[in-house]
Amino acid sequence: MSTSTYVVSGMACGHCADAVTEELERVPGVTAVRVDVEADRVTVTSDRELDLARVRAAVEEAGYELTDPGPEQGVDEAV
Repeated sequence: MSTSTYVVSGMACGHCADAVTEELERVPGVTAVRVDVEADRVTVTSDRELDLARVRAAVEEAGYELTDPGPEQGVDEAV
């Protein structure tokens, strides 16, 4: 399992979180999405390495802007 955290700007409420979650869950390989609206962060768990372009496209489809992943990116050893 792989976990990546992204900064997403423009989110302000639970509806925003739902929209981003819905679009990211459509990306192949995504197994879980956790959104922290107050921190402008989205953590995505996947069963493979994700293509940043697909993640960015999903966030933009929801109406928000993705910045490049921060240092909180890695592989979860407990599979």
